[in-house]
Amino acid sequence: MEIASSQDPSDPSSPSSSKSERSKEDATASMGVATTNPELRILAAIGKIDGAPTEFKSCESVSSAGILMALPALLSCGLLRHCTRYFTLPAGYYDAIHIFLMLAFMTLCRVKSIENLSSSPPGEWGKLLGLDRCPSVKTLRAKLGLLTKGQVSEWSAKLSEEWMQEDPGNVGVLYIDGHTRVYHGAQTELPKHHVARQRLCARATCDYWVNGYNGLPFFRVNCAVDPGMISVLEQEIIPELERSIPNQPTKNELKENPQLSRFRLVFDREGYSPGFFKRQRANHIACQTYHKHQGADWPIEEFSLHQVKGITGEKIEMLLAERGTLLGSKLSEQIWVKEIRKLTQSGKQISIVSTEWLANPGEIACPQFGRWYQENFFKYMRQEFNLDRLIDYNLEEVDDSTRVVNPAWRRIDSVTRAKIGKVARKKVKLHDLTIGGGLSTTQIETYMEKAALLQEEIEQDRVEIEELKKQRKLLSKHIEHKDLPEGESFLQLATRSKQFIDTIKIIAYRAETAMADFVRPLLGEHHKDEARTYIKKLYQSEANLVPDEKEGTLTVEIHSLATPKENEILKKLCEEINLTQTEYPNTKMKLIYKMVS
Repeated sequence: MEIASSQDPSDPSSPSSSKSERSKEDATASMGVATTNPELRILAAIGKIDGAPTEFKSCESVSSAGILMALPALLSCGLLRHCTRYFTLPAGYYDAIHIFLMLAFMTLCRVKSIENLSSSPPGEWGKLLGLDRCPSVKTLRAKLGLLTKGQVSEWSAKLSEEWMQEDPGNVGVLYIDGHTRVYHGAQTELPKHHVARQRLCARATCDYWVNGYNGLPFFRVNCAVDPGMISVLEQEIIPELERSIPNQPTKNELKENPQLSRFRLVFDREGYSPGFFKRQRANHIACQTYHKHQGADWPIEEFSLHQVKGITGEKIEMLLAERGTLLGSKLSEQIWVKEIRKLTQSGKQISIVSTEWLANPGEIACPQFGRWYQENFFKYMRQEFNLDRLIDYNLEEVDDSTRVVNPAWRRIDSVTRAKIGKVARKKVKLHDLTIGGGLSTTQIETYMEKAALLQEEIEQDRVEIEELKKQRKLLSKHIEHKDLPEGESFLQLATRSKQFIDTIKIIAYRAETAMADFVRPLLGEHHKDEARTYIKKLYQSEANLVPDEKEGTLTVEIHSLATPKENEILKKLCEEINLTQTEYPNTKMKLIYKMVS
């Protein structure tokens, strides 16, 4: 007993010391891989600390540490600008800033779902956050659920307004387009939408996106039940734009020049409506789209060569012609518009109608044909950022007053359209039978008999079609959700978590675009389209982290890339980013970027 009590517990060789260390190791192991701060985690669990301190340790060859080069751009795009204003989290080891950074890093590193995080080393992600490890999948989902109880819509709208204020040159002309997200689940029977990229109808929800003239996104409107582009424009998008777009003409300026526009909206044929054009023109908002009823070709002599300045500043030559055109069959909806036609190399004429009277033909044609910027944005976001993925599987009640397509009307309409298509195909066969030449008398008689039978079938089908049209006319095309027959009602997908993650993805896309725009001219004329590929490679590169508490700096030493040219571009990119004097969030450490010597 004397000897046992004389042993120093702090002595590593003593049994009590070994037992204490083993207990600590067991506790640490039970908290997950790469956990090295069990004391802080216990304090966080009992509510004694609100967020673990961000502390960096010197380490080499950290996986995907190149993503830290995107941090200044992410912060500039507003990732954390209103984090604490619109969102709160209960006390815990990970605070809201950790979660926001983690989600943005995951997006840019192409970790396309929260579940995919389980296949990545948590300790490596932790080094990027200044922690021992990143949140587990379960923890991240729980934190995301708490964050989406905050003011998600207000946060997204505030960021959109600030982006417009910061970039007024790209809000004078805006692209509007719908994007369908197909739903493959079985929890609810969502209404069907036409999915253009798949050329079929499928159960889906529809998002309407607003992008600037240069293709950068501002915001999107989710529609569980799609009322159509015109309805969404008038009820959701235009009121938001009127509130947010800077430098709009004053009332006196609009009064002095009635043809002046506050801004211009560019969309596809889904938004074609003379009545809508007239209502917005009265509100000094210009609209343009492709002509839905183009009519006969114009004489070639009317077309002249125009030099058009492209969206990225390049010079484009187009053969254009211009006329004034009266749209609308109803007197109350008739409106005079500019009609611009482009003559293609194949001789085809593409017609555009616009209510922007003060723009020349080139200034109207260029944005319309520049809509592919928004189409490319959708394609890129689907492939790289997994835009269409559901964030959770929660469902919500649909408002009783929401107008939906009447199922009875849809069924009769479907049968009617099928009949009309069948008649059209029979008419083609009838035409082929009646123009046959060089036939014998017997063959002519046979063909005439077939033609007579076919004509009789067509007449019978016409009678059926007329009857179906009468039945369809007696039914309302739209009814309120509360009036749906039993078994036809449905729940909608929860929108808050999706809007939150989509806003994070918009921020990430804007940050990546800013970096790609800097790199693009450095790559040279023949490789400028590889700018995003270069940035993506940079994000996934390894780097050393060298903190200096005395100097208050965190140096990120990027490992060498594949070629001398890529390293030269990286050197210039580091110099440019260092000018921002960015501090790592939750610290006073200034970020310094350089290449490994």
